[in-house]
Amino acid sequence: MNWSEFFAMGGYGFYVWTSYAVAAVVLAFNVLLPLRRRKAVHKTLREFYRLKGERS
Repeated sequence: MNWSEFFAMGGYGFYVWTSYAVAAVVLAFNVLLPLRRRKAVHKTLREFYRLKGERS
């Protein structure tokens, strides 16, 4: 088996590699978006407690 046959996947290579790419993008979003959201929540909470401390 040579590399071109491997990447062609018997004529279904486009669909196979596209599905791998889509899966990789989804996995990346599943990791990155919660991290980004966590930072935003921490920023909001810091601001909330800062303002709450000023009122007391």
